[in-house]
Amino acid sequence: MPILRLAYAAQFLIALIAVFVLWSQVGGQSHLDLMPWYLKLALGLGGAFTAVKATAAAVAGERAWNAHSLRWLGLMLALLLACGLASYYAHMSEESDQDQQQESALTSQAHWGAQRFTEPVSASRVPWAWPRSCGSVR
Repeated sequence: MPILRLAYAAQFLIALIAVFVLWSQVGGQSHLDLMPWYLKLALGLGGAFTAVKATAAAVAGERAWNAHSLRWLGLMLALLLACGLASYYAHMSEESDQDQQQESALTSQAHWGAQRFTEPVSASRVPWAWPRSCGSVR
């Protein structure tokens, strides 16, 4: 049985990595970054633990799909659903930077548009113009 414990420990570590990779890919890394660490720790460890317990229940039973393994599988799915709900809550409660960016873009466009009609444009003010030291382009 010591080799079985080692296998379960290895499965736990692999499941822990899998839970967090799946969570960041499905829920979004930016939303995962907004969540408190204790919530991520509890849900991530819980998801990996239930995966190992489902495997242990499947190995211990006469059939792989027995009542205990299905119970642990259901609990794992409930924890993964909680991960999704936590990501959704982080998404809905984050501050929107789009409104601020859009407002600053409109202000910038209004400023440069007004300046375009009031000031003459010289070659030194245009960032894409050739420097005078390069000569003329034909």
